[in-house]
Amino acid sequence: MAKEINQGYDPKEVEARWYAAWEENGCFEGEVEEGKEAYSIMIPPPNVTGILHMGHVLDNTLQDIFIRRARLEGKSTLWFPGTDHASIATQTKVEQALRNEGTSRREIGREKFLERAWQWSDDHGGKILNQLKKLGASCDWRRTTFTMDEAYERSVRAAFVKLYERGYIYRGKRLVNWCPSSQTALSNEEVIMKPQKGKFWKMRYEVVEEPGRFIEISTTRPETIMGDTAVAVHPDDERYADLVGKHVWRPFPRAEIPVVADRAVEKDFGTGALKVTPAHDQVDFDIGKRHDLPLIDVMNPDGTLSEAAGPEFAGMERFAARKAAAKKLEELGLLVDTEDYENNVGFSERADVPIEPRLSEQWYLKYPKVEEAKAAVEKGIIKFHPKRWEKVYLHWLNNIQDWCISRQLWWGQRIPVWYKKGEDRLDPKNWHVSVDGPSDPENWEQDEDALDTWASSYIWPFACFGWPNEDEKTLKELAHFYPTSTLVTGFDIIFFWVARMIMAGLELYGDDKKELSDDEIAARIPFKDIFIHGLIRDAQGRKMSKTLGNSPDPLDLMEKFGADGLRFGIINIAPSGSDILFSEERIEIGRNFSNKLWNACRFRQMNGAVDANASLDSILERLKTSPLDGYSNWILSRMLETMREIEGQFAKFEMHQLTHSLYNFVWGDFCDWYVEAAKALLQKKEDPRHDMALAVSDLVIRQALQLLHPVMPHITEELWHAMGYCEDGQFIQDTLLVSADDLAAQLAAAGVRVDAEAAGNVEHVKELITKARSVKAEYNVASKRDVTLFVSAADAKSAEIVSGNLDTIKKLAGAATIELKETVDGCPGAVGALGTVYLDLSSAIDVEAEKERLSKELEKLNKQVAAGEGKLKNPKFVDKAPANVVEGARKQLADTVAKRDEIARLLESL
Repeated sequence: MAKEINQGYDPKEVEARWYAAWEENGCFEGEVEEGKEAYSIMIPPPNVTGILHMGHVLDNTLQDIFIRRARLEGKSTLWFPGTDHASIATQTKVEQALRNEGTSRREIGREKFLERAWQWSDDHGGKILNQLKKLGASCDWRRTTFTMDEAYERSVRAAFVKLYERGYIYRGKRLVNWCPSSQTALSNEEVIMKPQKGKFWKMRYEVVEEPGRFIEISTTRPETIMGDTAVAVHPDDERYADLVGKHVWRPFPRAEIPVVADRAVEKDFGTGALKVTPAHDQVDFDIGKRHDLPLIDVMNPDGTLSEAAGPEFAGMERFAARKAAAKKLEELGLLVDTEDYENNVGFSERADVPIEPRLSEQWYLKYPKVEEAKAAVEKGIIKFHPKRWEKVYLHWLNNIQDWCISRQLWWGQRIPVWYKKGEDRLDPKNWHVSVDGPSDPENWEQDEDALDTWASSYIWPFACFGWPNEDEKTLKELAHFYPTSTLVTGFDIIFFWVARMIMAGLELYGDDKKELSDDEIAARIPFKDIFIHGLIRDAQGRKMSKTLGNSPDPLDLMEKFGADGLRFGIINIAPSGSDILFSEERIEIGRNFSNKLWNACRFRQMNGAVDANASLDSILERLKTSPLDGYSNWILSRMLETMREIEGQFAKFEMHQLTHSLYNFVWGDFCDWYVEAAKALLQKKEDPRHDMALAVSDLVIRQALQLLHPVMPHITEELWHAMGYCEDGQFIQDTLLVSADDLAAQLAAAGVRVDAEAAGNVEHVKELITKARSVKAEYNVASKRDVTLFVSAADAKSAEIVSGNLDTIKKLAGAATIELKETVDGCPGAVGALGTVYLDLSSAIDVEAEKERLSKELEKLNKQVAAGEGKLKNPKFVDKAPANVVEGARKQLADTVAKRDEIARLLESL
């Protein structure tokens, strides 16, 4: 039922009221609806203890747009929400709290630590979901899943067991990326390379067999000298050919180590000789394997040096040991040179500290169904939007390495492997791998480690439904909603999550099969479309962070612009798949647009009752009352064009164009042109065309609100009800959004013919008005309304069109009078399709005074041009000034010349 629209729009009140109503009425609940096309989205689960940031705003606004559009299209929809336990992030926070209390996790033990972690999760968790509600996210909150929920944990264990039994999961001792801060192994994808300034030390090792002869070696890590077990040279390097097979003295602890030849050595880098530390570098590890070298681990888990480094260095922090080792070399007379050096160093993504390559026994996953995962994308079974991200995905799959899935953490999914007490833990015969554990637990010890967080969330798309349970509800929902429809995510987790989910779905969803047909691939993939968005950066292109102070609080922005304003604004500035440059000024358009939409509906309501809008049919019936005038033909034509544009944008995932189309149609076409042109009709109730103008406005607003609803759900719901478009107890999503073609057919069936020629004539009239405005602006009289305009029509038909629209042209161009003339002399003008529009300068300005003003300006600019040209002809300036200064001078001259030429043109026209 319609209600009066208030004078001012209060987003806070409107948004809170409607969100509560949606939840109360189960508007977001997703159920299996037989006979309906399913549309489902699985939310990328945010960290349970996280708070909303701008990346979440973009990501979840996009998902909400897709799901709300699907509801309007009558699909059976489900947006599945949840949160991730975030192993490293959460454990780091809890350990920090324990350190502040003077204790540690080791001191309080696993059980007490997990109690504290759960308490932390309960105290700090859930905030982000409530913040998403403020944004308007229409998830089925009944289904909210946490990756540490008992049922979900069981799914994770089941996945591990299946993959282990199929030979994909194994245990091995390898060099891993070790985080000394979190004291856990990391996958390659969790390591971020950063350029770091450091030192390059050149040192010398004495040849054992030839005392007094030395081989020079360069290193950035003298703190690992104690772990050296060889020196390697290239087999084709003649400088060292006679040393291969001999030995050198390792400086400390002093020991003989061999000189070996290996093609991994770069002859032209440094001295061409490489110190080989197999326990602390991947290249060195590979060389060590080829030459059967011993491994000496000189690093403790916390990044201090171990006893193997010798008593002088044991217990020393790694970077302090680096300086101490360099000093020791100098004292021994073995330091040749030191130079500044910049290289890329791997950092832990979470802890932001340099990682250490470290030998460790870990669990690994050999990725399953890699070829099928490639085929799914190459054959278009899964589509990336934008398409260019397919190459990134395929490149990673073509260079894939086994995944280290174990983490030395307590908070997380504990690895479901038990070891027989008192037996060799390295022998698989003494392992028990199962979902529930051994029947005699007193004889077994469970693995201490947890799974990588990504090794639990990679089964998210099907585990949330209850997989691998085979109860009726689980099977029915999976059959209906899986594969899911669209995944929305950032490009930064294509490797972490997207690719892994695809392989997990292909391997685990369904029976164990070595090879899959295309149909089987299509049935197992976790999603059909992947929409990749960019990262949000500040206006200077910097990554947002608390440290830089450039990361705004989305809740503050919602308070300022409204949730709908923020949603519209962020989508409006988000280019397809590229990074977004954010500033508050750039999203202010969302609030302004909200106000414009509100006022447009209020204006319509003030000019006539809205009690005959309850259905599309009722509005179409009203349109039969009188023939459409030109502007009504035009706005209905533009409405259908915009509907088709938006249908295409959703089909092609061109979300960056969506808000532009909506803005141009609602603000530009409807408010700025149609409403302004039709104001006289709308305000004259006695005019026979008055009801027609109201009906046209009602149809346009109705369709605009439905098109806008996915982007701006709250304000459109409020206006939908205020404009009487539904009965009490209904919501905008309950009314099916008709397609442009269907609406055109319904208009025609109702006897309402949209005249394309009439619509085209209005486009020409609009162009003429725009030309008139530009001519007025040239002479600084844009705001003057007492000017005279002349129009010289291109032909008789054009003259007829202009004549029929003189009042509209006069009003919208801002003129006191307008005359049709065959010829016009002595007036500036602009040419359009209907002819030329001229400004009568005598009615607008004091011509002589304007000529005098422009002459003085031209004289001034001529002097500036001459000075600029002289400067650039001076070789002392051009040759000696910095290049950017010279370029700046050239640009300034070009700008001045352009301005001078424009003034000269205006002066000539006078």
